[in-house]
Amino acid sequence: MSGQAARRPQRGPPHDTPGRIVSLVPSLSEACFSVGLGPHVVGVTRWCVHPASGLAGLARVGGTRDPDVEAIAALAPDLVIANREENPRRRVEALERRGLRVWVTDVRDVAGGVALMRSLAALSPHAGMARAALEPVERAVAEARGRVVREARRPRVFCPIWRDPWMAVGGDTYASDLITLSGGRNVFGDGADHGDRRYPRVGIDEIVSAQPDVILLPDEPYAFGAADVRELEALDIPAARSGRIHPIDGTWVSWYGPRIAPAIRSVGLLLAPPPA
Repeated sequence: MSGQAARRPQRGPPHDTPGRIVSLVPSLSEACFSVGLGPHVVGVTRWCVHPASGLAGLARVGGTRDPDVEAIAALAPDLVIANREENPRRRVEALERRGLRVWVTDVRDVAGGVALMRSLAALSPHAGMARAALEPVERAVAEARGRVVREARRPRVFCPIWRDPWMAVGGDTYASDLITLSGGRNVFGDGADHGDRRYPRVGIDEIVSAQPDVILLPDEPYAFGAADVRELEALDIPAARSGRIHPIDGTWVSWYGPRIAPAIRSVGLLLAPPPA
């Protein structure tokens, strides 16, 4: 091969604070700002909406599924933060071919979300700000683990992410682990009847057979609404009979970072036994 040898892609987080960051993950854009890396973020996706004041005026580089490789490269970032589930592999590889360092994150549980936030905090030049963001998250997770150990009975929880067809949160997912940590049991969490799919397709008959005590309806990626609540209320399931079908903020079960603590608190309240 003639000419200069192709550079090997640099992967993972850098050892020092990156001067210029492009984030392709909405929850991690927010996390960057929470730990003091906000001034270093130069580009985000159109789905990155928090914190609104910090993101105002930043370059938008497409969506999470279709990030604009040329626009990202033009920003000359020292680090591109991506996610295995949210960003297509071919786009990540295209960025790497341009010699950019891409940190491909992969969070499957709450502990992984906390570990990732620690890694971001370690890159921050503002140790006090990073610690102030991280400590409430670590404390909330530790307290939740203690509560879960003591709970004798956990409500059965159905949490869909899509419909037509209905798709449920399955096992080996951040959302399923957050439900467990918040005191529930994911009715489609074991994957036994769905080929171990992380987001299995389920029919109405399977929802009825699962007999969920609580249903959580996130507003993203599918915006469940009142019509979905009414359809589920008509089913012969405990959640319908007890009025425990709850539309929720979708970030509670899909955004890791500073939202972990309020998510555990909010979902935990919905899963707590109703007053006698």
